Amino acid sequence: MADELDRRVVLQGAAAAGVAGVLGAGGPGGSQAVAPTAFISHGSPMVALDSDAYPQALRRLGDASPVRALVVVSAHWETPGEVRVTSSAQPSLIHDFYGFPEALYRLRYGAPGAPSLSEDVVSRLKAGGLPAVADAERGWDHGAWVPLLHAFPEAKLPVVQVSMPLGASPADVARMGELLRPLRAQGVLLMGSGGIVHNLRRLNFQEKEASVEPWAEAFDAWIARKLEARDFTGLQSWLDAPNARLAHPRAEHLMPLYFVLGAALPEDRLTPVFEGFHHGTLSMRSFALRA
Repeated sequence: MADELDRRVVLQGAAAAGVAGVLGAGGPGGSQAVAPTAFISHGSPMVALDSDAYPQALRRLGDASPVRALVVVSAHWETPGEVRVTSSAQPSLIHDFYGFPEALYRLRYGAPGAPSLSEDVVSRLKAGGLPAVADAERGWDHGAWVPLLHAFPEAKLPVVQVSMPLGASPADVARMGELLRPLRAQGVLLMGSGGIVHNLRRLNFQEKEASVEPWAEAFDAWIARKLEARDFTGLQSWLDAPNARLAHPRAEHLMPLYFVLGAALPEDRLTPVFEGFHHGTLSMRSFALRA
C-alpha cells in the first residue's frame, strides 16, 4: 500500500494527468501544497446543529488544510456495478434521515460541484481497472455535507462525491484511494466519512454524553493502536478486532476508512482530529494524514 509508494511517482503522475488543468494554477509559481487525506466519523445528523468540541475540531481541520477541492467517499452511498461520481455543477443536498427536528431539514450547504474534476476522477478509476461513471443526478448525502458544513462552512470549495462498490472489501476501497492519491499533490483533500464504531441498535439516543460501553471502547482502541503503528494492512483484518460484529453489524461505515488509508503517502504523519464517543457507543474518532 502507501508504505511502498515513492512520492516522486505520485507527483509525476499528477502532473502527467493534467490535474492542474482541471483545478487551475496552484500557488506562487504554480506550486501547490500536498493536501491531507482525512477520515471523519460523522456521527448523528444532529451534529450539524451542534457547536461543541466535535464541530470545533472539524473547523480546525478545515482551517489547517491547504485545500482547493474535496473528493468524499461516504458510508451512505454504495452502488452495484460501477463506481458513481457526482458530476453536476451544483449537486443537490440529500436529507437522508427521518424523524429529526425541522431545523435539520432546513440546513443547506451551497458549495459548487466540479464537473471537470469528476471527469478526472472517473478517468483515474477506469484506468486502474475499476468501472466508473459520472452521475449528474446524484446529490450529496449527509455523510458528505454534514462534516463539510463544519470543516468548510464558507461552502466555496468544489466538492465531488464518489460511491463505494456495494459489498466491497477493505482492499477494494483502499484501491480507490490509491488510484485517486495523486490528486492530493494538486490540493484535493480526499475524505472518507463513516464511523469507527457504528451500531444503531446499541445507541443511547436519549443521552449524547452517556458512558461509553466497554465493548465499543475496546474496538475503538484496537483501531487506534493499528493506526498509531501504521499497520494499514492489519487494519484490513478488522474482523480480528474485539467485538468486531457488535461494533459493525454491517461494515459500510468502516469502509471509508480504507479509502483514506489507500490514499496515504509514506511520509504522512497521523494527526488526530477528534477522539471520543457520542450516545454511549458511537465512536467519533477522526484523523488526518498529512505529508
